[in-house]
Amino acid sequence: MAKIDVQGYGTYNIENGKKLVNALEDNGVDMLHRCGGKAKCTTCRVEVLSGDLGPIGEKEANILETKGLSGNIRLSCQICVSEDAAIKPIVTVSSEGLDAGPRPVEECE
Repeated sequence: MAKIDVQGYGTYNIENGKKLVNALEDNGVDMLHRCGGKAKCTTCRVEVLSGDLGPIGEKEANILETKGLSGNIRLSCQICVSEDAAIKPIVTVSSEGLDAGPRPVEECE
């Protein structure tokens, strides 16, 4: 289990290997995931405040570069939880007034 501290929401124990976007949603964080977890829309982005959320894959790196996102920004749909971390959701259902989108698949690739 990893301990994920979500700024403004709380700290959650998340089972290792679970997709971060789904874990956040399951714990009441109203994350957007408009493309359904395919690393195309960047609406599930989070800022990593501390900890290591693993390597950035090619799909994630490409869309972050295309959208001009850098620094500690990651896509929660591309992260498989494995370590403790602190994050800040950047875009949420309540901040944008949009429907969350289709739920990403549960399994990590």
